[in-house]
Amino acid sequence: MINKIKEMFSENDDLVIRKVKINFFHSIYVIFFDTLVNQDKINEYILKRITSINKLHNFESEVPGSNVNKIKFNKIEYFLYNGFTIVINQNKIYAIETRASLDRNVSVNEIEPSLKGPRNAFIENYQTNLGLIKRRIKTSNLKCKNLDIGRISKTKIGILYIEGITKTKLVDMAYQKLEKVDIDLINDSENLKKYLSENPHLPTIIATERPDRCARALAEGKIVILANDSPTALILPAFFIDFINPFSDDYTKDFNINITKFLRLASYILSVVTPAFYIAIVGYNQEAIPSSLMINFSIQRNGIPFPAIIECFLMLGICEILRESDLRFPTKYGSAISILGALVLGESAVSAGLITPIMIIVTSFTYISSLIFPEIEVTNSLRYYRFICLICASFLGLYGLLIGFLVFLTDLISTKSIGYPYMFPLLPFDKTYTKETLFKMHNNKRSELLSSNFTKEKS
Repeated sequence: MINKIKEMFSENDDLVIRKVKINFFHSIYVIFFDTLVNQDKINEYILKRITSINKLHNFESEVPGSNVNKIKFNKIEYFLYNGFTIVINQNKIYAIETRASLDRNVSVNEIEPSLKGPRNAFIENYQTNLGLIKRRIKTSNLKCKNLDIGRISKTKIGILYIEGITKTKLVDMAYQKLEKVDIDLINDSENLKKYLSENPHLPTIIATERPDRCARALAEGKIVILANDSPTALILPAFFIDFINPFSDDYTKDFNINITKFLRLASYILSVVTPAFYIAIVGYNQEAIPSSLMINFSIQRNGIPFPAIIECFLMLGICEILRESDLRFPTKYGSAISILGALVLGESAVSAGLITPIMIIVTSFTYISSLIFPEIEVTNSLRYYRFICLICASFLGLYGLLIGFLVFLTDLISTKSIGYPYMFPLLPFDKTYTKETLFKMHNNKRSELLSSNFTKEKS
């Protein structure tokens, strides 16, 4: 029986199987998940009360409380994942309620806030974080491959996946990449990104503080990486569409989300091309806009000492400084300082004749469009491609903008996330995953690219 349990829960290092010797002829087994139970309850309620063979005959009456169940072997998995401790005495199996109150030490998600859905978040404790995921996925097929990284820190890293759903190729690829990491110190799971990412400009890994988001990713066939002393988990692979779809969308009506989703996609593109488009039509392609509007732009530029491209770079640079100050300042003061700084600088620059009002509008719209994405990596990637389009447009006008945008698209299409196409499910096209992610339509199948088990819901 014990060998069957070990085989069932293989690659679950937090499973504890303790053999307790009562006398020379008699032993019992105490089995529990270290991440889901309260050790004090086990020591007090169980181990201290089964010290003699006589007490084993009246086991149910010896353990305080009424939550003691005599169960069959096929119920062991259910009770273990619900925080119970299993006691095996010869052919009798008991399940005793010893679950830990995981929410007591859990923080509230701040980086990924949501109006609806669970509010709990990971903390700097590996066991608690693993328990938060196991509380949502109660199956022995949830596996965790562990390794230590860091010559000095010896940081514990766990690769979580669901056997039978996640493809073994993905797990092996991630494990091999992490095995090759040779570094002194790992302070956070974020330190692993540069070893797993395949593009320095685009975000190909999701960093999240939400256990529910990790559970959803695991059910889709992805893997989750946890690191000790880190309040964030990494999800692989991550596709472009994942950053257009914040996880909080799962708790909102489909129709509203589809509208918002296309607004995000439009904002993503506009934040890249808007400054370059303005420079192109002002400097090269004046015929592309109505003459009355062009006259208005010319009047505004009268007396401005800088060319439009220099003016644009100055404003974008000021916006970057304000954004950095917002990130570095304490939350209580950061937003107020950024708003005040933008108002004062913008008004002063226009009054002094250094910047045109239309340039204030262009740069403000650009940065507001980029702030719709909570992930800082997305905002950083937008900055990189924005400047490429801007430089190309300053030399060749709209043709240059087109060249810069093609560079952007080429990078998107050619990028991979741990071997998987970044533009999936659009390239290659996957009808199943597109329905679920792009249009948020009901879907009872998993993607064939991600999973070896296609059925996730029986109709």
